[in-house]
Amino acid sequence: MTLSAGKNAVTFKSFGVDLAGDLYLPEGFDATKKYKAIVGASPFPQVKDQIPATYGPEMAARGFIYLGFDYLGMGDSPALPGEFKQSRYNFRLIENTWDAVSYLGTLPFVKTIYGLGVCQGGQTIASAAVTDHRIKKIAMVSGMMASDAFQWTDREMANQIIDAANASMQKQYETGEPDYVAPFGLNDEMSRQDFIDLGINPMAGETYDYYGRDGAKGPVAVPNYTNMHIGDQPMQSLFSICEAYADKITQPSLTVYGTNAVTAICSTAFIEKLTNEHEELAFDEFSHVDFYYKPEAVKASTDAVAEFFNR
Repeated sequence: MTLSAGKNAVTFKSFGVDLAGDLYLPEGFDATKKYKAIVGASPFPQVKDQIPATYGPEMAARGFIYLGFDYLGMGDSPALPGEFKQSRYNFRLIENTWDAVSYLGTLPFVKTIYGLGVCQGGQTIASAAVTDHRIKKIAMVSGMMASDAFQWTDREMANQIIDAANASMQKQYETGEPDYVAPFGLNDEMSRQDFIDLGINPMAGETYDYYGRDGAKGPVAVPNYTNMHIGDQPMQSLFSICEAYADKITQPSLTVYGTNAVTAICSTAFIEKLTNEHEELAFDEFSHVDFYYKPEAVKASTDAVAEFFNR
């Protein structure tokens, strides 16, 4: 396969199937040279044409190789035989990430591998790094690492979500058919005001502006994306592995977040548990979703990550 500067479509094996990825290579790429490479991890429930398509070119412009990919059952990657699409399961994200690292390790022009995760991707990268020391440094942006407090504060609501997920799993097992739900209450047809009026999401406006029908990276802008997801997914997403193992992480790490973001506690509580060499960078002016796509926030985060990985 011939690779060139910019975006290159690639595949790599995980769970015995080919996952679809985009390998972003820096300008002037020379396959005879050695480069620092990044395995990217995206937010729930994204595909590679969202965060990876934003952060990939930015990190390539800063001299890095960046691999963004669709997890098993998402986007252009297949589900396992007998399973269904839109099945982004937490534990599999970690194993897919390990296989992505293995793939990068086969490339003769890769010298060092780092991990960069955004939102749930921060949790995925931090979890993967606990036992994968091939990843030499990790960076997390608007990350959901210490998500227990965020997800379990309202125990009654958490248990309602669990009950619905349990019912979905049972239904799918008995019928053999997928059961799709809108995890955030946002479907692919809803208007911005309708979503805000539901009153169930404290980040409704900024969430819609990215994921909504008319959003920057919603189902119209990204045809391969849908807000509908397999209904039993919360049975895994309510586990926060990296939070429980934060003191076992040995790699240097960087956490970037917005101080006024609703999700800030997921970064600050995680930082408190770390025992590794760690840095944090907090911005008062950026919200959680700003780091997904707003130019000023993306520049701030990618500049910081590049500087951190280059040290």
